[in-house]
Amino acid sequence: MNASARIPDGYRQDAQGRLVPEDQIKPVDQLRDDLVLSLVDRARELRDQLHDFKANAFSEIQEFIEQSAQEYDVQLGGRKGNVQLVSFNGRYKVVRAIQESISFDERLQAAKALIDECLREWTADARPEVATIVQDAFRVDKAGNIRTGQVLSLRRLEIGDARWLKAMDAISDAVQVTGSKSYIRLYERVGDSDQYRPISLDIAGV
Repeated sequence: MNASARIPDGYRQDAQGRLVPEDQIKPVDQLRDDLVLSLVDRARELRDQLHDFKANAFSEIQEFIEQSAQEYDVQLGGRKGNVQLVSFNGRYKVVRAIQESISFDERLQAAKALIDECLREWTADARPEVATIVQDAFRVDKAGNIRTGQVLSLRRLEIGDARWLKAMDAISDAVQVTGSKSYIRLYERVGDSDQYRPISLDIAGV
């Protein structure tokens, strides 16, 4: 039983939890209360509908992916990975996106020590651009956290030094997946162009 079910007819509960007779409440205050409660009730219904839509959409997309794979006698493992589905007429697009949250364990410090060793030697040989890239990658954000994307981007640098390669291995080994967030995004083609605009499910973006 919710709190409102315990309130006697002809009364309303105020912010301090007191029961106040409605004939002692100004009409405008009653109208405001009715409006707020009505909007909140409808918003909760929409929230629940969106929750069900998201769950069903993920399930249906995964079922389709598995069904599609069966045509090629392929067994898919897990539910990871992004996928893009486009309607037959090309007007609509549905994207399933799974974004993993990653962090680094203590092996990142070993990688940093190896990289610093390289930089000390390379600085003497006038390679400041590499030093700038590396130092920027290990800068923390405003919250004091290592910017994982910047650190991982170091692996794309083509440097053959054995210590550098060992450091890149240490960075790869240090990666820890700490969680993931799943998204469903829907898009509609803009007129006859090749551009798609999001179909917003955010009340602020409708």
